[in-house]
Amino acid sequence: MSDVKNAAEELEREETPPEGADDGAEEATAEQADEAVEAPEAEIDLPEDANLLQMLIEAQKEAKANEDGWQRARAEFANFKKRTAKEQRSAFQRGQLDALSSLLTIIDDFDRAFASVPEAISEDPWISGVSMIQRKFATLLEQYEVEAIDPTGGPFDPNLHQAIGAEDSDEVESGHVISTLQKGYRAGEQILRLALVKVAN
Repeated sequence: MSDVKNAAEELEREETPPEGADDGAEEATAEQADEAVEAPEAEIDLPEDANLLQMLIEAQKEAKANEDGWQRARAEFANFKKRTAKEQRSAFQRGQLDALSSLLTIIDDFDRAFASVPEAISEDPWISGVSMIQRKFATLLEQYEVEAIDPTGGPFDPNLHQAIGAEDSDEVESGHVISTLQKGYRAGEQILRLALVKVAN
């Protein structure tokens, strides 16, 4: 029984740390923390004759130049986007007007046909139905702000009219349009087709 008691006491002495052991560990940890805090910062090597004020001024100038360059590049890119968008809109509009230009001869045919409809059938429902098609073409031109050029009686303008003949006239002044043989068309400043006219001598 005494042997068992002695063995238990020896085991207890081995597991119990000696006095002051924990204090030593805490002191070591505190010393390591102090060393970490007091670690010197990396020093910047500067020439002995370095002028810090001059270096600061030069650094500010360089930063200003970089900022100006960035702002210019940003403005140029914004202008490029606007220009590209405008060119795309113009190209799309030109494509639309080109498509409309190909319809002008069909519109001419409708105009000529309705100008010569016999009175006997002018009230026929079939004529009314076909006239609705003509009105749809006219509405399409209005949607794209396309205007007809019919200069009869007005002064001849080579930018809008194409003279295909000249003759004497007692009713129209010299240099004015006697008759319009084929209407022209324009969309704003863009001429889709010149008007074919006869001009008074």
